[in-house]
Amino acid sequence: MAETETTVTDEPKQETTTTDQDGDAQVKDTEQSKEEPKENEDVKEEVSAPKIDLTASPEDEAKTENFQFNADIAQLMSLIINAVYSNKEIFLRELISNASDALDKIRYESLNNKDALGTESELKIEIIPDAVNKTITIRDTGIGMTKEDLVNNLGTIARSGTKQFMEAIAAGADLSMIGQFGVGFYSAYLVSDKVIVRTKHNDDEQYVWESSASGTFTVRPDTHSPHQLARGTEITLCLKEDCSPFGEEKKIKEIVKKHSQFVSFPITLFTIKEEEKEIDDDSDDDDDDDEDEDPDKKSDEATVEVSKEKKDKKRKRKKDRDGKERRMGIIE
Repeated sequence: MAETETTVTDEPKQETTTTDQDGDAQVKDTEQSKEEPKENEDVKEEVSAPKIDLTASPEDEAKTENFQFNADIAQLMSLIINAVYSNKEIFLRELISNASDALDKIRYESLNNKDALGTESELKIEIIPDAVNKTITIRDTGIGMTKEDLVNNLGTIARSGTKQFMEAIAAGADLSMIGQFGVGFYSAYLVSDKVIVRTKHNDDEQYVWESSASGTFTVRPDTHSPHQLARGTEITLCLKEDCSPFGEEKKIKEIVKKHSQFVSFPITLFTIKEEEKEIDDDSDDDDDDDEDEDPDKKSDEATVEVSKEKKDKKRKRKKDRDGKERRMGIIE
């Protein structure tokens, strides 16, 4: 007998955050907006999970270059990795702040160059947790980085703030002040063993920066990867075992509301959507019908017998975690 199933889903609202002239966070409920119909496809659309492919093609792998961290940066990373610090959630605040800065830069550039935005005209920040692989990805459609930017800004050239921050820490400053010294990116190592940065600038090809904070980092082209960015930067953190809660939806929302509620660009969180499906398990009906059939019974009695058996058949319920995700606003 053909299997039947009923899918039960709840359509969540999609919300984004903006700020008014006074700098206060405003929540825009897209589903109830007067500008958009209640049944707008953009609101109801179910999107597939963004695929974060961290593997390199053989062609790109062969072009991988190795670099040594600047001595000051290496010392800073060692300090961060070995720090006994409980307020590790600041990493997300810093990465969102950097993403916002990158978006501001491309927006400013677009004022003088209308072609700067290209095919990626939407300025946004996306957070993509992956509980299975224990990663969290922060993606923006900002200005991106060239290969030279990756090498210089994330490793070989120490900014003045690097040494100043370490001096401040030695003087008793709190680690949460890291963003004030322009080195907030490295706070990612508070919660991760490895960081992978994929980026695309209008003036260069797509590149990948990667480091496990062992004193070195690598940079390689990413031109053969199917995972191509139109423009912007995508930072993937491979979370430490004891930091896996930072990849959970509830924790991410809590941190963003606490530290990043005044970011002027929309922040979108991708969350796994679970569906309950009710399935009639009638796979053995045919065999049961043959075994229970009694040639001496009247046909109407046999029909009643089979019908009763079908009603008593055990019904299975399962949660279908099929890889689909719901695109939801971070603030509810």
